[in-house]
Amino acid sequence: MKNPHKRITVYLKPEFHRALKVKAAETEYSVSDLVNAAVKNALLEDAIDLEAFEKRAGEPLLDFEAVVKTLKHDGKL
Repeated sequence: MKNPHKRITVYLKPEFHRALKVKAAETEYSVSDLVNAAVKNALLEDAIDLEAFEKRAGEPLLDFEAVVKTLKHDGKL
């Protein structure tokens, strides 16, 4: 059966590579498992952010300068 995974080359800082190897040695996970989990978590965070952006797409845009002026006018700055 063909391996369903894609092989890539990644260049890590030596301290990150060492930390991954130590974590892999102390857990039941391989370095590949740890890297795959980290990438999956990063992509899940992006998906959550994109969903939030979509939900707020119809909201009016606020002009930063106007917001600051209003805060100053209201005595909050």
